[in-house]
Amino acid sequence: MARELLKGNEAIAEAAIRAGLQAYFGYPITPQTELLEWMSKRMPELGRAFVQAESELAAINMVYGAACTGARVMTSSSSPGISLMMEGISYIIGTEVPAVLVDVMRGGPGLGNIAPAQSDYNQIVHGGGHGDYHLIVLAPASVQEAVDLTVLAFDLAEKYRTVAVVLLDGSLGQMMEPAELPPMRPVKTTFPEWAATGMMGKREKRNILTSIYLNPPDEEQTNLRLLRRWQEVEASEIRFKEYFMDDARYVVVGFGSAGRVALSAVRAARAEGIPVGLLRPVTLSPFPYEHIRKLAQRVEGFLVVEMNAGQMLEDVRLAVAGQKPVEFYGRLGGVMPFPDEILSEIQRIASGGLTLEGHPRERWLQRMNGKN
Repeated sequence: MARELLKGNEAIAEAAIRAGLQAYFGYPITPQTELLEWMSKRMPELGRAFVQAESELAAINMVYGAACTGARVMTSSSSPGISLMMEGISYIIGTEVPAVLVDVMRGGPGLGNIAPAQSDYNQIVHGGGHGDYHLIVLAPASVQEAVDLTVLAFDLAEKYRTVAVVLLDGSLGQMMEPAELPPMRPVKTTFPEWAATGMMGKREKRNILTSIYLNPPDEEQTNLRLLRRWQEVEASEIRFKEYFMDDARYVVVGFGSAGRVALSAVRAARAEGIPVGLLRPVTLSPFPYEHIRKLAQRVEGFLVVEMNAGQMLEDVRLAVAGQKPVEFYGRLGGVMPFPDEILSEIQRIASGGLTLEGHPRERWLQRMNGKN
């Protein structure tokens, strides 16, 4: 198929439709509203369910109910709206039904602003709801990757009976790039064995789905089942991309837009003869801990770049485990880093700016305080 000039939010919406989406429930919030608007037109055209809910709380619980039928369902929102959905997400995970969530992040905390940020990392990657659970989290860095990962999200959610999240910032949702949409898949006409569909077909009894286990040993068994399933995800679904890593002595780690901007800085540093490479995690959960641990055995140090105050930083530090220095550079509140800012940080660490003393966030704050 030919490539088209597509806006990120609209491309994600159409990719979900072509992946066989049967029902969408959502509530408008900038910077993801175009996604909902696209769904409001296309889903009724195709005879599929679209509901603009009265709130994010309502939307996620509508997703929960529809997911229990085995249908392909999704919602989308942005940072404050995602926070409101956390209880419902926990219910969906506890009931072991698949759903897809798109989070187009904005500046925070609180209502913040509508500018792009990566401030939702902790609540999405480390689970903002209660209980021992994990979300599959996919982080695109381009419109094409957002299309591809949206389709993948539905497949992974169904394979592991969980919630898969496409996590991007507002710049990716709003930007336009050439991208190729997938072919239209047929909508499912059969239901999985676990689905709550009453007495449809040849079933002898109704399936009852719940996240309530009043007997603690039963709840423990459910948690253990979820953790065993997560071990399967960790063994099979870790994804990342590397650039200029063959001879790299320094590694920049960034995801999404921050990783994309960092790649420009890495290219500029390479032109100056600095042996630096980029690792861009595509799955933030499961996170490529083992790969980073192995990199730490052969490189001199790491620079983590994020559009927050250092949330993925802690996962990188956990993977490096003190083997080598880790530095940090972040921009906050919807401010995007520029390539020359990251290049300056690369030059600093290549000139002896690496240290194991103290916390990298504290060193970064001291440098930021000196600039502002």
